[in-house]
Amino acid sequence: MTEHFPRPEGSPLMPDWFDAHAVNLSASERRAASLPTRRTVKKEWQAAWLLRAITCIDLTTLAGDDTEDRVQRLCAKARTPVRADLLEALGIEKVTVGAVCVYPTMVAHAVMALEGSGIPVASVATGFPAGLTPLPLRLGEIRYAVEQGAKEIDIVITREHVLKGDWAALYDEIRAMREACGPAHMKAILATGDLKTLTNVYKASMVAMQAGSDFIKTSTGKEDVNATLPVSLTMVRALRDYRDRTGQMVGFKPAGGLRTAKDAMNWLILMKEELGTRFMMPDLFRIGASSMLGDIERQLEHHVTGRYSAANRHALA
Repeated sequence: MTEHFPRPEGSPLMPDWFDAHAVNLSASERRAASLPTRRTVKKEWQAAWLLRAITCIDLTTLAGDDTEDRVQRLCAKARTPVRADLLEALGIEKVTVGAVCVYPTMVAHAVMALEGSGIPVASVATGFPAGLTPLPLRLGEIRYAVEQGAKEIDIVITREHVLKGDWAALYDEIRAMREACGPAHMKAILATGDLKTLTNVYKASMVAMQAGSDFIKTSTGKEDVNATLPVSLTMVRALRDYRDRTGQMVGFKPAGGLRTAKDAMNWLILMKEELGTRFMMPDLFRIGASSMLGDIERQLEHHVTGRYSAANRHALA
């Protein structure tokens, strides 16, 4: 049975927890490169890990041409991410994704489409993806999404605060966003591809957790560089350091550029190696993805039948 932990409340801003911290880029890259080779997961164990990955996916559509119909199709896939015949062959009764993530104006459509499923709706907010609209407007967007029924809010930070080392401004901004979220859980998107250094990534991660984030998230998916293993390793180690100092459990969400079953396995291995199996559960680990689900289903079909099917047999929506 999964042990449930209290929601993290954050802490006062404590720059001395991270001011002197420096991340060794080459060491991080070596460690990240070794992760996929450290653990071999094959056959039924691989199928089990891939099924676990599905439960951690935030199935996402964040396109300028999103429509109610597209969101409804995405939600139908979220309810039944793997074909019934494959689940039966695997001895699994049911599996669903971790959440469906959409723009604020699409939240109500997703809530209606997912009614009774137990799948939460997540919404990006705060001027996603750049986050450069005035703070009152960003806070209002959070409140709107929550009023529409979003249970999770993916906020974006002001990258300038990180690049200038203005940790008080970053803390105050994220703290205000956490308050605007109310009961909805907040994932703080750091947009790590814009932060220039792994040291900045570590420091921004610590400030986001001190400000009360429920999750820290790598990317919007719109930056030139999104989730990478070295960045994720840096953030995961910040999570571990914060947990060791406070006892609070904060989740992690890589997003952007994760498209294959192999990607899912690599990030699950990262969580297993660095934080343990408890951080492979959807209340502490999510993957922001869309096309990844189709490839996972394709790999599961290969496990069951011994044959690879065409990718178009596993359309997302």
